[in-house]
Order: sequence, then C-alpha cells, then structure tokens
Amino acid sequence: MNEPVDFHFNVPEESSGYLLWQVTMAWQRSMKRKLDELDITHTQFVILAALAWLSKEQEAVSQVDIAQHSNTDRMMVSKVLRTLEDKKLVVREDHPIDTRAKIIKLSPLGGDLLKKALVVVKAVDDAFFDTLGPYRGVLDLNMKALWDKSKDV
Repeated sequence: MNEPVDFHFNVPEESSGYLLWQVTMAWQRSMKRKLDELDITHTQFVILAALAWLSKEQEAVSQVDIAQHSNTDRMMVSKVLRTLEDKKLVVREDHPIDTRAKIIKLSPLGGDLLKKALVVVKAVDDAFFDTLGPYRGVLDLNMKALWDKSKDV
C-alpha cells in the first residue's frame, strides 16, 4: 500500500500557488467569455495591444519587439501574428533596414477591434478586481513585486 502524501497544508486553499491558479483560471474564464464576443482570444488581444503600444514609441515594430514587450515566446508570437494577419487585423511589410525581418502594423480593422477590446478588457478587469475594493492597489503592488522578483530567477 502506498504511503499517504504529505501536502504540508490541511486544505488546498492554504496554498498560495493553488489560490493563484484558481484565481487566474476564474479571471481567464471571465475574459474569454467577453472576448469571444469580439472573435478574439486574450493572447491575440495582448499581441495587438503590445503592437499598438510599441507603435506609439517607434516607427518599425518587429515580431521580436512584440515578443520582448509582451514577455512571450517568439514562436508563439509568430503563430498568433499569422492568425491576426489571416483575420486582416495586422499587416506585415518589409523592414527598412533588416532584410530578414518584417515590420508589423495594425490594419485599420485591427485598430478598430483593439479599441473595442480595450473597453471590454478594462470592464472585465474592473468587474473582477473591484471585489477587492480599496485593496485592489495592494494586490497590484504585490503582483508587481512577485513579477519583478521572478525576473531575477
């Protein structure tokens, strides 16, 4: 017979990792429900938002720029950009300096969709996190501290 497993806590809710996982899954479900109405995934939204943000600051935005800004895998960004291009939400053009690279731009359709998605994402975030009331800012500070620490690993 196998020995019982020692979890180091009495109930799963005593585990910070378990709680983070459950909260993340609940937030993702809320976000998916609303973004489905726009026929866009949250990952596609993040890539579009990163592209728009970077485009405010630089003329030529590459796939690598988007991956670095969004802290995501380059190959995943490539696949998502292909999907966004198929949906006519982004366009790829030759890079003015690097002949191997393409610059990525929001199409007019992509810009319109992103504007709608930004409203939806803010509404979902507000509905989800406003449960915390005045402690929402504290959560944000703690999440930022965890994120900053993870960059050192």
